Amino acid sequence: MSNDNQVKMTTMNYSKDRPKAENPLKIMDLTFRDGHQSLFATRGRTEDMIPVAEMMDEIGFWALETWGGATFDTMHRFLNEDPWDRIRILKRYIRKTPFSMLLRAQNLVGYRNYADDLASAFVERAAENGMDIFRTFDALNDYRNFETVVKGIKAAGKHFQGCICYSMTEPRMGGDVYNLDYYVKKAKDLESMGADSICIKDMAGLIAPYDAYEIVSALKKAVSAPIHLHSHFTSGMAPMSQLKAVEAGVDIVDTCMSPYAYRTSHSAIEPLVMTLLGTNRDTGFDIKSLAEINEILEKEIIPKYRHLLDETKLSIIDINVLLHQTPGGMLSNLVNQLREMDALDKIDQVYAELPRVRKDLGQIPLVTPTSQIVGIQTVNNVLFDDENERYKMITDQVKDLCYGLYGKTAVPINPEVQKKALKGYARG
Repeated sequence: MSNDNQVKMTTMNYSKDRPKAENPLKIMDLTFRDGHQSLFATRGRTEDMIPVAEMMDEIGFWALETWGGATFDTMHRFLNEDPWDRIRILKRYIRKTPFSMLLRAQNLVGYRNYADDLASAFVERAAENGMDIFRTFDALNDYRNFETVVKGIKAAGKHFQGCICYSMTEPRMGGDVYNLDYYVKKAKDLESMGADSICIKDMAGLIAPYDAYEIVSALKKAVSAPIHLHSHFTSGMAPMSQLKAVEAGVDIVDTCMSPYAYRTSHSAIEPLVMTLLGTNRDTGFDIKSLAEINEILEKEIIPKYRHLLDETKLSIIDINVLLHQTPGGMLSNLVNQLREMDALDKIDQVYAELPRVRKDLGQIPLVTPTSQIVGIQTVNNVLFDDENERYKMITDQVKDLCYGLYGKTAVPINPEVQKKALKGYARG
């Protein structure tokens, strides 16, 4: 157990109606959104969520993430579904558990900043259609991009969860940019904006166990809002980091049902439930009920999406993520993009180029839309550059980033790249 004695053994009890723990760990399930976004390029259909929706509602999750992120885009472009219908349909089956969505601040569910009136209207309609928790992030951690949507969330009486996008420039937390002081300051900024909870959003699975312990401990001392840890499994460290975060007193963590877990997705809920069983952080969840849901997902739902799974590697761990720092959803989409271009053989070159492009563009965290901006530019560099010239084909989005339309980067953009990007740029 931890030195702080946050986790203590109590009485082992496997029964479904066992007494509530002293300080149960809260869990948000991501199966209906980030799970399939990370593993199956966001192709999960509403009809494939309905068979387990009522059962999921009975588990006792703090919330179910059902919307936002890439779902809005993908449902229009690939699934021929109305994204607004998904909230309304699932609400018919899930009546007790709050719904959460991933909101890209002023980017909403798109890939650029939208006008204030549109941002306000979007939040208002999402709340009216049944959204309860707005997990809000900005890819640059520039909270000026929060101002409009937070006003709308608060006006609707909904839960504003402010995110700090976790990033690194070193092998571990530290250095001149993304150090502990940086995260503490960001947490205090979010609390001053009225955050109902604060999420450490580790979109690439970068946070190491002892760093998770350190950052959660520091944030618990610095702010009063509940602390939530979101960490993708990609590097394999997430389950260990979750456990150290629990020992540091984290309030909420994210998991997926096991058929939608691991690889570039998230930790599975079942091992965590059993790990905390009989402690003062016992979730109170019934493992048999979880197993029944898994049976349906494994036999009836997952086979429809198996062809979308990235099977370029046998291992479920991609330790290279510690080098290229690419989030799970972006990894699966990047593989699909290269496959469609018949260039999958260049994936290792893309991974090698990613850190260089990221450094040139201001060491920005890699999360939508910046992960797409860096990812597409990286592919362009690999496919079109030669030994005499880099950045032969610069995307419009990189030009917008260099101009400042997305916000302020953590460190200045490479001046040579910025100069080249803005040459002949309409706004530059």
